This record gives sequence, C-alpha cells and structure tokens, in this order.
Amino acid sequence: MKFNSQPSQARRRLLAAGVALATTFAGVSGAAYAQDGYPTKPITMIVPFSAGGTTDILARIVGLQLGKALGQPVVIENRPGAGGNIGASLAAKAPGDGYTLFMGTIGTHAINQSLYSKLPYDPVKDFAPITRVAMVPNLVVVNPNVPAKSVKELIAYVKANPNKISYGSSGNGSSMHLSGELFNSMTGLNIQHVPYKGSAPAVNDLLGNQIGLMFDNLPSSYQHVKAGKLRPLAVTSAKRSPALPDVPTVAEAGVPGYEATSWFALYATGGTPKAIVDRLNAEVVKILAMPDVQKQMAGQGAEPNPEKPEQLAAFMKTEAAKWAKVVKASGATVD
Repeated sequence: MKFNSQPSQARRRLLAAGVALATTFAGVSGAAYAQDGYPTKPITMIVPFSAGGTTDILARIVGLQLGKALGQPVVIENRPGAGGNIGASLAAKAPGDGYTLFMGTIGTHAINQSLYSKLPYDPVKDFAPITRVAMVPNLVVVNPNVPAKSVKELIAYVKANPNKISYGSSGNGSSMHLSGELFNSMTGLNIQHVPYKGSAPAVNDLLGNQIGLMFDNLPSSYQHVKAGKLRPLAVTSAKRSPALPDVPTVAEAGVPGYEATSWFALYATGGTPKAIVDRLNAEVVKILAMPDVQKQMAGQGAEPNPEKPEQLAAFMKTEAAKWAKVVKASGATVD
C-alpha cells in the first residue's frame, strides 16, 4: 500500500488558512498584551508651577493614588515659569507613550493662547485630554496690613491710594492674573500685576507684605486664612465655597456679574494610544470618587470634576473662546 506524503491541494489550503488565523490571533494577543502591560516603568507627571501651589497639591493627591492603581510610581516634576509655558512645552515634546503626563490648568490650556503672542506648544495638538480633575474658586485675599475688610473697602482704598498696592499671581496667563485683570476692568481700577513662578512664592510675599493682594487659588491660601495670617475678602466663583461659607462672592460683595473659576485637568502627550488614555481616564475617575481623596480636595476648597476625554476637549474649546474675550477686553498681553 502506498501513502501520499504530499498534502492534497485542499489540505494545503486548509493549512494555509490555519496559519493565517493563528498569526492574526497572535497579533491581537500581542497588542492586547502590550496594552495590558502598561505601565512597565515609572511615569512622570509634569507640573508647570512650583511646589506647594494648587496645581502641585492636586497633582500629588492624584499622582499618589494613580501610582498605586497602576503599580508603578508617578514622579512629580515641577517645571515652573512663563505662566506654565515652560512645563507645557517640555511635556509637549515628550513621546506619546503614556509615560509623560501633564497637570494642565485653565492658563496652559485656555488662556495663554490668547495672552501670549506666540506659544511654544499647541494646547490641542500636543496633548491628549484624559480628564478634568477639579474646579477651584480663586480667593480675593489681602495681607492683614491692608486696611480693607471687604471688597468695597478694597476698591475705596485703591482709589484713594493709587499705585500703593499690587497683586501677585502664579504667572502671566494664570487664572489669578486674569481674575485680577477682570477685577480691574469691572471696577475701573489699575492695580499693578506682579507675576511669580507659581502661587507658593507669591503667597510667601503676600505673607511678608511685599505685595498686598492676591486672587489666589483657594487651596494655596486656605491654611493661611484659617490660621489668621491672611484676610479673605471674597471668592471669585458664582457661588460661595463650602470651604469658606462665610466669605461672600465678589458679585455679592459689590461687583455684580463678576465670576472666575479655575480648573485643573490631566493630559497625556499627543499621539498617546487611545487604549492608554482610556485606561488612565478610568483610573483617575475612580480615584476622584474615593472618599479620602474627596475629603482631601474639599479640605483644600477644590471640587472633583471628572469627565470623559472628549468632554474635556469640548470644554477646553469653550473655555478658550470665553477667556479670549476677557483677554481682549482687559488689554492684557505678554510678548
């Protein structure tokens, strides 16, 4: 009896199909493994302002929990300067692989594009939105040596003593800066702006009476207010803050229609795979729902505000248009 050692044509076709199918599954399995394997090394989260400010505080709260969830440390890297542009530019140049994250702000992703004549990064193309992290009111806060205990008294004092008081901010283009310019515009004042490389050094000078006033993110000044070292006059949001319920809004305190709220959002770099962005979004949304995290943020006057990546992208577009009008009306520019 003879056996045909050569496979028949039908069998060859079947074998070829089997090899192709196996190759396809191997490719899918490899892609899934690569996705599931992220991260395999530490992640860097760039903060575009100095340590101790609101952006830094929120980054460290989220970064600590994100590191635990992902099984890799999240290293906070502070790169302050130029209203957040230095840190944003550095992040924008990083590979889109999920290993460089950026804690962005209303300044870096909504205001600066209208305020600066040229940005070293594109807030839309160079970043992949992950989620908004928190909304934070700003606080009109003065050194106790300033003889004003209300917004109306502050306005009267500045009018009677022009050029005697200046206000500090975390940098040109920050929400603190634009909150001050909006206040100037709506009250007819011309309080001089002094930019710093983050709110922490500005608060230090406010405590030392080198500057008299700030429109500071509430978390940066909150502990100093509670300790009686700084005097709060008003919050810039539309509603009072639960953290300081006895402090009126600026609108309540004598400037009708005034409203300015800061926001902070987490980004990956442009080109980061959607699977990684979605994974990070899911993890951060879970983190922001943790009772301990919510308690930490509430204690700083921050309100967690998670959302989907596409919602953050749409929100950024709306905010950029809103603040472009404020920048134009204020006449503020930075070369």
